[in-house]
Amino acid sequence: MTEPTADAVPATPFHDLDAYVALPRLSGLVLSPDGTRLATAVATLDRKKTKYVTALWEVDPAGERPARRLTRSAKGEASAAFTPAGDLLFTSARPDPDAKDGDDDAVPALWLLPADGPEAWVVADRAAGLGGVKVAADAPVVLVSSDVLPSAKDAETDEKLRKARKDKKVAAILHDSYPVRYWDHDLGPESPHVFTADLGAEVVTPLAGTQDPRLTLRDATPDARSALVEQSAAISPDGTTVVTGWTLPRARGDQRTVLVAVDVATGERRTLVDDEGADVFGPVVSPDGRWVAFGRESISTPHEAPRVSLHVVPLAGGDVRPLGAEWDRWPHDPVWLPTSDGLLVTADDDGRGPVFRVDLASGAVSRVTADDAVFTDVQVSPDGRTVYALRSSYEAPAHPVRIDLARAVEQGGPVEATPLVSPAATPDVPGRLTEVETTVADGRRVRAWLALPEDATADAPAPLLLWIHGGPLGSWNTWSWRWNPWLLVAQGYAVLLPDPALSTGYGQDFVQAGWGAWGAAPFTDLMAVTDAAEQRDDVDASRTAAMGGSFGGYMANWVAGHTDRFRAIVTHASLWALDQFGPTTDAAFYWQREMTDEMALENSPHRFVEKIVTPMLVVHGDKDYRVPIGEGLRLWYELVASSGLAADDEGRTPHRFLYFPDENHWVLTPQHAVVWYQVVQAFLAQHVLGEEDVTYPEVLG
Repeated sequence: MTEPTADAVPATPFHDLDAYVALPRLSGLVLSPDGTRLATAVATLDRKKTKYVTALWEVDPAGERPARRLTRSAKGEASAAFTPAGDLLFTSARPDPDAKDGDDDAVPALWLLPADGPEAWVVADRAAGLGGVKVAADAPVVLVSSDVLPSAKDAETDEKLRKARKDKKVAAILHDSYPVRYWDHDLGPESPHVFTADLGAEVVTPLAGTQDPRLTLRDATPDARSALVEQSAAISPDGTTVVTGWTLPRARGDQRTVLVAVDVATGERRTLVDDEGADVFGPVVSPDGRWVAFGRESISTPHEAPRVSLHVVPLAGGDVRPLGAEWDRWPHDPVWLPTSDGLLVTADDDGRGPVFRVDLASGAVSRVTADDAVFTDVQVSPDGRTVYALRSSYEAPAHPVRIDLARAVEQGGPVEATPLVSPAATPDVPGRLTEVETTVADGRRVRAWLALPEDATADAPAPLLLWIHGGPLGSWNTWSWRWNPWLLVAQGYAVLLPDPALSTGYGQDFVQAGWGAWGAAPFTDLMAVTDAAEQRDDVDASRTAAMGGSFGGYMANWVAGHTDRFRAIVTHASLWALDQFGPTTDAAFYWQREMTDEMALENSPHRFVEKIVTPMLVVHGDKDYRVPIGEGLRLWYELVASSGLAADDEGRTPHRFLYFPDENHWVLTPQHAVVWYQVVQAFLAQHVLGEEDVTYPEVLG
């Protein structure tokens, strides 16, 4: 493993892990109602370099003026949303000047930054904190989310109950329903509710010499219980109706989601969409207030993969209608055009994530963007001629761009996006990007991205790292800060990023090819595309390793038990014993839809531990509820006790276990990410490159 010397200047941030984790990271994009201002969030390291703090920045939609910072605090800001008047709302746990006492454990309040003023002030707060800010397009009505304790009938009671739990140091939760946890946090005893409020003049323009007035928050979902956990809500343009996903409990720990509409004035709730065969989610209301667009995911079975599609329903109630029914892709994040005659969506597509236009009348789908990139946070100008978004790819992290929608429609084909002036510079990557593909036995085309060092040639081929994506319903199609191939390319490796069976962006049959049989087509696809990469003269087929996280970690474990072609394997947050995993994951009901007990046993990597003769680095975080720590603990013990490289008479083994007591599924804190890469690089240097004098990070003891 090579490290820069004390006096050396790293060629790129990818040659220095400290420089890499210090790179600014953009997320989110919102457009003001008049189309003249864009706001985005930029995360940077705090002074101690141990956590990220987010600030809001303004981006010029014309692409002429430099970006300017709007907010600045040690606590950071989030949930930006413009009001119809052009003021900016956001949430932050920064100190409130009108608060009675300071609070180191302060929760996010709702702040307002006027369009014509430099200072923001608090307009709403709750003891549980506020988030999920949305504003009605044509009315001064704001929607926020906040947690409520089950026995609290008002904000005062909720605050007293929270204080009592805190003072008595009670963390216990008494559950009466399933689930009880989600990804990395416990559910309960509180549950999310949706609140609305009117942005009156007295709040937007408070008088001098008085305490800033607060919004009157009205609970629109007082009987929500756990119905709004991980659901998103929308508000109609006139501010009179809230539409949200609503989770219904079912027998035997199962659940499904319907769409409901809530009258803001009366609190009356009515069901808009109740589909016994699917979960419905992500509603957005059309600008004319007539339609609700939403996503539908069919409830899978062990023998049939889910299907994701786009639908609309009248806001007043009526028949559900699919859009793009013949389109063999999975649309998500719909955004209405200002004329309400169509929507923009994004979808994984052949290792990319373009923007598509969907016609409301015909359901016809046309591609808008031509870039080899993924687009998120799509925003449409008031005249409907221009689209703004964040664009990312394996060549660049998220940055704001402008898309000429009018030209794409007029010429009947996709257009390239134009970069805007970003708050953060795009780092130079230390290599080149290409694609590899092959055809497998059943005739399917399997493709991959391949990131190579610039100096990889036939005379100096690069060792190969096979990276396997998680999901498994996903795609290697864009920049990742946590699994970034350029950090390993900077170390001299070629990194292969394939999309095997189960990957999205290649059609329903491609997903179905691996459904319920993880150890079959996904495995053979990975080996086939690795074979194709190894045929390149700039890749060294004699020095290879495999790596993966989550489902990718599962597959790394499966690979370890089914081939000895790799010199090392890194398995992160991985599934090991599927019979054990199923009932202990945070959403066991979903796992029941995925495999029968017989399928789980047939595809479980733990049955092949004795055949593992490749050194493995196991990585797991204790706060990982999606793949519980028991998977990592059992994998580690069985590698040491039963693998082909089990511990010898003196307890020695080439396997290693990197354990994070306070990390989750992803390992997110910056210094832990540094340690993660340092350990991975050292492990690979020892076993792939054959380096003898390998050292692991001193901070590990």
